[in-house]
Amino acid sequence: MAASMAAAARRLRRAFRRSPLWGGLSRRPFSSEPPPASATAVRDAFLSFFRDRHGHRLVPSTSVRPRGDPSLLFVNAGMNQFKPIFLGTVDPRSEMAGFRRVANSQKCVRAGGRHNDLEDVGRDLSHHTFFEMLGNWAFGGEYFKEEACRMAWELLTQVYGIPEDRLWVSYFGGDPKAGLDPDLESRDIWLSLGVCASHVLSFGPQENFWEMGNTGPCGPCTEIHYDLAGRGGAPQLVELWNLVFIQHNREADGSLQPLPQRHVDTGMGLERLVAVLQGTRSTYDTDLFSPLLDAIQQGCGVSPYLGRVGAADEGRTDMAYRVVADHIRTLSVCIADGVCPGMSGAPLVLRRILRRAVRFSTEVLRAPPGFLGSLVPVVVETLGDAYPELRKHSAQIVNLVSEDEAAFLASLQRGRHIIDQTLRRLGPSDLFPAEVAWSLSLSGNLGLPLDLVELMLEEKGVQLDSAGLARLAQEEAQHRSRQAEPAQERGLQLNVHALGELQRRGVPPTDDSPKYSYSLRPSGGYEFGTCEAQVLQLYTEDGTAVASVGKGQRCGLLLDKTNFYAEQGGQASDRGYLVRVGQEDVLFPVPRAQVCGGFILHEAVAPEGLKVGDQVQLHVDEAWRLGCMEKHTATHLLNWALRQTLGPGTEQQGSHLNPERLRFDVATQAPLTPEQLRAVEGTVQEAVGQDEAVYMEEVALARTAHIPGLRFLDEVYPDPVRVVSVGVPVAEALDLASQAALQTSVELCCGTHLLRTGAVGDLVIVGERQLSRGTTRLLAVTGEQAQQAREVGQALAQEVGAAAERLSRGSQDVVEAQRLSKDMGRLTDAVDTAVMPQWQRRELQATLKVLQRRANTAIRKLETGQAAQKTQELLRRHSEGPLIVDTVSTESLSVLVKVVRQLCERAPRTSVLLLSPQPLGHVLCACQVAQGTTPAFTAEAWALAVCSHMGGKAWGSQVVAQGTGTTADLEAALRTARAYALNQL
Repeated sequence: MAASMAAAARRLRRAFRRSPLWGGLSRRPFSSEPPPASATAVRDAFLSFFRDRHGHRLVPSTSVRPRGDPSLLFVNAGMNQFKPIFLGTVDPRSEMAGFRRVANSQKCVRAGGRHNDLEDVGRDLSHHTFFEMLGNWAFGGEYFKEEACRMAWELLTQVYGIPEDRLWVSYFGGDPKAGLDPDLESRDIWLSLGVCASHVLSFGPQENFWEMGNTGPCGPCTEIHYDLAGRGGAPQLVELWNLVFIQHNREADGSLQPLPQRHVDTGMGLERLVAVLQGTRSTYDTDLFSPLLDAIQQGCGVSPYLGRVGAADEGRTDMAYRVVADHIRTLSVCIADGVCPGMSGAPLVLRRILRRAVRFSTEVLRAPPGFLGSLVPVVVETLGDAYPELRKHSAQIVNLVSEDEAAFLASLQRGRHIIDQTLRRLGPSDLFPAEVAWSLSLSGNLGLPLDLVELMLEEKGVQLDSAGLARLAQEEAQHRSRQAEPAQERGLQLNVHALGELQRRGVPPTDDSPKYSYSLRPSGGYEFGTCEAQVLQLYTEDGTAVASVGKGQRCGLLLDKTNFYAEQGGQASDRGYLVRVGQEDVLFPVPRAQVCGGFILHEAVAPEGLKVGDQVQLHVDEAWRLGCMEKHTATHLLNWALRQTLGPGTEQQGSHLNPERLRFDVATQAPLTPEQLRAVEGTVQEAVGQDEAVYMEEVALARTAHIPGLRFLDEVYPDPVRVVSVGVPVAEALDLASQAALQTSVELCCGTHLLRTGAVGDLVIVGERQLSRGTTRLLAVTGEQAQQAREVGQALAQEVGAAAERLSRGSQDVVEAQRLSKDMGRLTDAVDTAVMPQWQRRELQATLKVLQRRANTAIRKLETGQAAQKTQELLRRHSEGPLIVDTVSTESLSVLVKVVRQLCERAPRTSVLLLSPQPLGHVLCACQVAQGTTPAFTAEAWALAVCSHMGGKAWGSQVVAQGTGTTADLEAALRTARAYALNQL
């Protein structure tokens, strides 16, 4: 028995190694059973099973944009939204805190970052960038291994009807190095459920120990696999379901500690399950993909999809089918969730996905322009019932995909033209310049993938300067690191053990309701009350709980209550100080407060000792708090004004504010026009001018579910939730019959706000940039800063007006015209960088662009006239001949070049080189060689010979060149020029 088990284990390991590739042609059924239900029915059966038979709560899929998790580009697993539960940081007042057993189907994207399947998609029959993860979870020990295994076995064998002899399971075989015993409990559970002993095998930590990351919750897992071969020979296994038993925490030092609470986290890919149930060897042959594959064939007129891979797939036609079908699903889902193709982070990954889809559809499938957008309705029809946001945003998805496809195809055509131009200038053995390739790439101007650039060069038999490209990539990375916003210091944190200990001791969450205790004085100023509290626990910098801290020690304080606002919801944390009651002359500065699982941790540096049980009094920095209140209320007004201007479907994508300025990200179809920006500011100013009351009230979360126009974000809200309404009492705003939420700003928000809008003073949008296609980031200031921004804008507008007046008067002097042109450039720089209204900046930039063009035109006309005079003088001095070498007085290299050009036009058989002396011994040089001269005589070499003699440099082409140098002996330079030319001629 032991020998057969060992042999089976070896076969299983070999099967594991090749499991990502479902070898062979895809369209070969491996079951004689009739086709089962559709993918929709499979998904519904999973959810119904856990809800109806086992009392699970069904929770909707979150957006593929990670919620408050900067470690991820996309949501890539069903457990992502439940991280706060695993980490112990979930808000105890939130709906999520009450989750015990839940199930769902989660939209997932694996492209970019740690889990990246992008380049594998299309090469085999199973990889996808977008997939659906079916999962069930049990939190806080609601159930554990036995129940999880039993439910999984029941669903697969009884509900889905998969033969038991086609299923294999693996369990954790232990890790002696980590001191972990084998998970014999899971093994015995499977055996008790009737799984054949030869199908129950153990593996090490690489296969059967799941970890969230380098640190954090982790635990053994048991996996269920399906045997594609059945009784036909050696097992061919594909993983169906992974059941993870989270019971340990990986510490920063690498050790494992038991978690305060145990959890079950399971995940099963819908696409793979459907492939098994529908009797196909490929996920692409299921009804999740077949409508797309049919639409691709009809739209491109290519041969039908045959499911070939590798060498059998001649022309890579079937690979292109898979790439396009997968990528259009990913694009549709991501855009519906607010992730649009862009230039960094997740948007950049999505841009690469779109360009990869365009490449395969146009180059392999010969698709017509606009083809990708035509596939979006097929995706919506397939997935829209499960994910209604696809139907809601279908028009926007089609527009964005079609626009980006057209832009990429135009870039591709332009890129080919640039490559051809560059190749004409290269010698036979020259490398293709890295700078040109970089300008064509996704990191440069045209957005072409570098591998496509290399392929285009390979087709022409040209090698790319790879070393130069690597250097440019390194420089770009360094530049991005310098330009990136500085990472905020994490500060003191309560880890999962500290939070578990507090919960074990029954310590209640911090009462932070006093943060809302402030009022308006009759004078119009705000009065912020103090708060007396008791020290419940102290923490050192490394998170260790201690009973006391000494003088000068940085520490964290946990109090029973606080009036400090802890950073959340996009609002910066309060800062201030605390004192011990009875010792008010010793201040403990508090620069920050953070929320961890409902507990507010105050950071402080103790000027004297402090111990658990001390009574303290807290004081917030009133100016800082008031600045945050102004910005937060202004943010709500800005959100409302954007909806009024751009339409009720306008959605906020995120925000952040501190007393200095606010940042607001909004979903937009196109960049805002100056008129729209001005209208938004006007709407905010109107609300501010009316000095409307701001109402705030806590209500049951369920009451807010169906209020038309109510603004909320993709966040986990507490229950009860705080509602902020401008100008209308909350009860009236939440009345379904009133429609008040459609007429004013009403939002779910836990932040601190003004009590009347008038204190905002003013709001000016001072910055705007596209984060990605479909998302605009606005920067705004309020109050006195807004007034200063308007004053700066007015001053610059007057300067631009004065410059326009000077230009309209004209000038007969080149130097004066050049001075005016430089003034235009200086004004352009000032307008580009000033803190001023963005609508006004855009208008002035457009005006200055026209003025700069007019100034440059005037300079060219004056220079051309001046050059004509100099040309006439030189022609009088020089009789016809093969060579003119002379000096001429000019103010600029531009004029000198024009003189040379005009001389050669008047005397086409003459080669010309002119020097122009400048102050301090500097010399300008320009030359042009005549048509029909010997190939060895080039303008660039001629200028280089002369300028090198003067200790300078030269540049140009075979026909025209220019340069600079420094010399006190112009005659010697002229002799060098004549000698070189005569020698070549």
